Amino acid sequence: MAQFEYDESGGTSLYFLVSFYALVLFPLTYYLWPSKKEKEDPEKLKTQCQCDPCESKREKLKAAKPAQRIKNILKWFFVFLAWALFIFLAIKASQVERDHIDYDPYEILQVDRGATQQEIKRQYRTLSRVMHPDKGGDPEEFVKLTKAHAALTNEESRKNWEEYGNPDGPQAINFGIALPSWIVDQENSVWVLAAYGLAFMVILPIVVGTWWYRSIKYSAVEVLLDTSQLFLHFIYKTPCMNLKRALMILSGAFEFEKSHNSEVQNRPSDNEELPPLVREFSGDIGMKNKQRPFCYPYSIKARTLLYAHLARVPLPPETLEQDSLYIVKKCPQLIQEMVNTASQLVAWQKFNRVQKEPRLESIENLMKLSPMVIQAAWEKTPLLQLAHFNEETLRMCTSKRRNVKTLGHFMRMKDSDRRHILRHLQETQYQNVLNVCAQLPQLDAEVTLEVLDDEDKATITAGAVVTATVMLYRNSYTISVDSSMLDPDNVPAIEDLNNDVKEIKEEDKTDSPVANKNKHKAWEKQKKKSKGKKAKNKKQMEQAKKKANKAKSQQESAEQNHVEDGAVQEVKEAKEDGSGESGGSESDDEQEETTQEVQAKNSGSDDESANSDSNVDNEEDEWERLQSGITRKEKVLEGKSKDSHEVHCPYFPDVKQEWWWVYLADRKSHRLVTLPQMVYDLKEEKEIQLQFTAPPKGNYQFQLCVRSDSYLDMDLIKPVKFDVKEAKKMVDVDKQWDLSEDEEDKGEAEDSDVDYTTDDEGSDEE
Repeated sequence: MAQFEYDESGGTSLYFLVSFYALVLFPLTYYLWPSKKEKEDPEKLKTQCQCDPCESKREKLKAAKPAQRIKNILKWFFVFLAWALFIFLAIKASQVERDHIDYDPYEILQVDRGATQQEIKRQYRTLSRVMHPDKGGDPEEFVKLTKAHAALTNEESRKNWEEYGNPDGPQAINFGIALPSWIVDQENSVWVLAAYGLAFMVILPIVVGTWWYRSIKYSAVEVLLDTSQLFLHFIYKTPCMNLKRALMILSGAFEFEKSHNSEVQNRPSDNEELPPLVREFSGDIGMKNKQRPFCYPYSIKARTLLYAHLARVPLPPETLEQDSLYIVKKCPQLIQEMVNTASQLVAWQKFNRVQKEPRLESIENLMKLSPMVIQAAWEKTPLLQLAHFNEETLRMCTSKRRNVKTLGHFMRMKDSDRRHILRHLQETQYQNVLNVCAQLPQLDAEVTLEVLDDEDKATITAGAVVTATVMLYRNSYTISVDSSMLDPDNVPAIEDLNNDVKEIKEEDKTDSPVANKNKHKAWEKQKKKSKGKKAKNKKQMEQAKKKANKAKSQQESAEQNHVEDGAVQEVKEAKEDGSGESGGSESDDEQEETTQEVQAKNSGSDDESANSDSNVDNEEDEWERLQSGITRKEKVLEGKSKDSHEVHCPYFPDVKQEWWWVYLADRKSHRLVTLPQMVYDLKEEKEIQLQFTAPPKGNYQFQLCVRSDSYLDMDLIKPVKFDVKEAKKMVDVDKQWDLSEDEEDKGEAEDSDVDYTTDDEGSDEE
């Protein structure tokens, strides 16, 4: 018979509570444990920019840290209280007395298990004098003592104890439930049901419903679905999009509207502070545009603040500046969603789901918005990314004598010329400029095209799936004291060299008086100059290659002749020792024969060694290719990190990391070949894969584009040339089984001589 009872003392329920509490406490402690503050690198502090905007940004970020410090203190306090409660419950559980104790008569009588009957009786009499109720003892303890004596002296009691563990015989089995009795008490039943109803019928549905209704408003990248639909509509409607149109579409995002985003603030001061700013940029923001939602007040305000940000116009710090920082902080995420939406339209057009797709220039204009917003500069003024640069400094750089418009040209200048342009800056300010230049990225890339599913991976056929393996290399610019001449080892591509030559030509043209006297047509003159210079560069490169190949071939031939001469000399010495004196003509003939034999042997050995070396190289290449495929699969399973290099962006309100869009494009047809892929963790080098379907037979030249989302004028565009062969004809499998009548008769005659049949023949007979 079994009996169920609730925990009256609360000991069992305490064990259950401690166990369940530990299951919640351990992961919660790991989640809430405050992270250690990273110590700032002293070398990094020396090389970081100390300009006024950067210092102001650091102060704002530090001002936001006290709130984070308060949060960490609250986390520590909560974790401390949780562990203190756990320790208290554990101590209480350890002090609970055990209800079930194994019955042992020897322990009750305080005798050894090998005691005799006389020793047991003597011990019983001794203890009964002390524990008898008449002598002031405990009645319950005396009953236990009597049962223990009977269990060891009475045969029936002893038998019951040995079989059932109790001198009285079999007892009822008790099962305890780890819940205190007051929970099932009839007096408290109403309150218990009310607690269950509140927890499972009110609190839980509210929490789940709040999470659900909020999550269905946002996409996977935390952008409102209404905003994504807005971007999809207007990007599809305007396949040819300039920067101003892209800014207008960006300003229509519903993240800037109060009813969709509770973080947006509509200030009463906007009625006084915003109209003058709108009049200042009235020619750019499109006030006459009546298209919804761009004519709504929230879109006009967002667009006006974006133009003011790009122009670096000072705003009221307590009102419009706060709104501008909030809008700018949201923009990179929204621009990335715009690029993804345009890429989605390109993919849909390939499957004929839409009629038209955005042009390549439109997608690239969307990408240009991101570095423009982060650096607070327009596309044509990349020098404003440097410290202490303003409109006056730009006019000094873009004068007719210097004509410095790009960051690459500025960093390749002589240090004396660069210092002369920035002569109005102090030494510390000039050092800040050099520090920022040293942080800028310098990219290089290697592209390998393969057809992974084909045996001949290097041959690209029409319609094949081509995998472009792109290896990106990221370095920082090194500014030397005298950088007037480029180091040929550091030149990433011929295009960069041609651009430099064009820039130098423009400087020479503007400086020389002869160029100003002969005023012919500008386009004819530039065309001749560029052609001559390109031809000159090509000739110089070809001559250098020829000299290098010639020197290498001479060195190889000299080594080979040296080996042959040594072998011939050995043969000569052997002949002289063996034959002694002989005729001159015979010795000459023998020498010629020996030289021919040696040369033949050397050529044979060279061929064998070359073949063996080539086989070894092929095996090593195959092994490296297999290993790279394995490591590439392993990397796919790893989580994506978003830490690369910190961006110098004093006008962006938050810390920004370098991210890159990588894609293949065909500029002749103004189309994307592969969808843009975002690279988040380019520290030194990074390997990525892009796939596309090979076009019809012919020679093609695509462009590998690597665009920064943080810097202007830091993009890499590299040509990718390849030849597409005609697709292989499919072998008709049925033809190889077509046999003539003679062959069939011959096959039947041969089959008749065979004693055994194959499975196919057996099935045919059946």
